[in-house]
Order: sequence, then C-alpha cells, then structure tokens
Amino acid sequence: MVVKTGKKRASPGADVEKNPLQNVELSDEDAQKLQDIQKDIQRAELVLERRAQQALVPVYEKRRAVAKSISKFWPVALMNHTMFAFHAQHNIDQIALSYLEDVWVARDPKESRCYTIEFYFKENPYFSDSVLKKEFKYVAPPSASDDAPDADGITSSMLDFSWERDVVSSATKINWKDAANALTKLHPRVAEEDDEDDMPAESGSFFNFFEIESDPFEVGVLIANEIFPEATDYFLGNMGGDELDSDDEDSEDDDDEAEEIDLEKPKSKKQKKN
Repeated sequence: MVVKTGKKRASPGADVEKNPLQNVELSDEDAQKLQDIQKDIQRAELVLERRAQQALVPVYEKRRAVAKSISKFWPVALMNHTMFAFHAQHNIDQIALSYLEDVWVARDPKESRCYTIEFYFKENPYFSDSVLKKEFKYVAPPSASDDAPDADGITSSMLDFSWERDVVSSATKINWKDAANALTKLHPRVAEEDDEDDMPAESGSFFNFFEIESDPFEVGVLIANEIFPEATDYFLGNMGGDELDSDDEDSEDDDDEAEEIDLEKPKSKKQKKN
C-alpha cells in the first residue's frame, strides 16, 4: 500500500518576508550620542535665532520711522491678521485702535524668545496712557543657577526652554478717562463656567490683553512672532487670509459708538504727472 504524503500547508502570511524595519534595536550609547547631537542642533538654532533678531533691530527701526508717517499703518496691519481681528471684533475696540501710531517688540537680550510688546497711542478719548505695555518675562528654573554660559551666551537650561513653564506675563493698568467708556468693563473677559477649563468662554475687549496678566489666546505670540515681523505685508493685505466683513459681524453691541473707521486694505495713490 502506497501512502501519499502532501505538502504541509503554511500558515497565512508565512511566505511574506519579515519587515527589516521592525524591532530596530538602539544601544544606550547610540541613544546618548543622538541626544547630544540633538542638543548641539538646538544650540546652533538658538544662536542663529538670536543673531537674526539682533540683525533685524536696525531694519525694524527703519520701518518704524516710515510707518509713523503712514496714516493708520499699525491698526490696518493688525486688523488684517484674521485671528487678531477676531479678538478686536467690537467696533469700539477698532475705534480705540485707530489712535494707535506705533508698535514695538523689544526682545530680551539674554532670552530672545521673550519680549515686551509696546503699543503707542496718540491722544484719544478713551485712556490717558500714551503707551500700553505687556511683558513676557523669562523666569529661569532653579537649576539654571548652576549653568555656565558658553561663548555665545547659551546655557543648558535654555535648551530645555518651555514657554508654559518659564515665561510669566505681566498686566498693565489702563487709566480710563471715563468709567462709562472703559472698554474692558464694557466687554469683559468671561470665564468658562467649568473651572477645570482654563480657556475663557469669551475674550471680550482686545484691551483685556493688557489689563489681565494671563494671555490664554496667545495674542502676544500673534503680535510678536507673526504680525510684527511681517507688518508691511499685513498692512498691504498680502497676508492674513480673508478680510473680515463688518456687515457680517454680529458681535457689535448697540451701545457701541456709531463712528466708522476705515481699516480696509490701503489703495496706492496714483502719482501725478509732472
């Protein structure tokens, strides 16, 4: 009697070649080398960032002089940033901002990722302050006391920089001329009913940015890192997305002043022929 033997069936997928990228092992030594190199990269990037900020200061100063001669340069530039416009959506906020004549971001010379935002205003009917400031100050962790800066002034703690942990923002009291026109009282920042949620339910007036220490909507980041460096393009309407249509705004209260201001994209004037 002849017994026939067949091939044993292979389990499904047995003929598929094992993926060579799975289960890659990394020694502790190599892991440490990679971490050290990553820190070197971070250090080099931080040095370049600081040098770039220093090199840009005289250029920003030149732009500052020109911008002061252009009517409503900064109000238009700010309002052409979609997210900023969202936080300055009340008509009375925009009227107050129409008196803004200069914006400056002063970087911390030791920690360029921190800065003070300065808004300079002409005489206006709302507040007596000529300048409103908000500082985002670097507070070094306790371990930083043992850090020794290198030739570029970079310390180990700077490479472990955390905005949430290492930065403290300030508040500035605004001297309102008339309590009835105190914008932060007319449109206060409304806290969320759920205490566990740190994000306010409503941002209220833009000027809460100055009067309240916290900046949960990161308006300061928008101003310092987006609008200020590219102010000319925002003024000309080349950046920032779709402009807000004032006819569609449903957030303006009936008690807002009826005065209208023109914060549309500026139009180039045709030069007269000689």
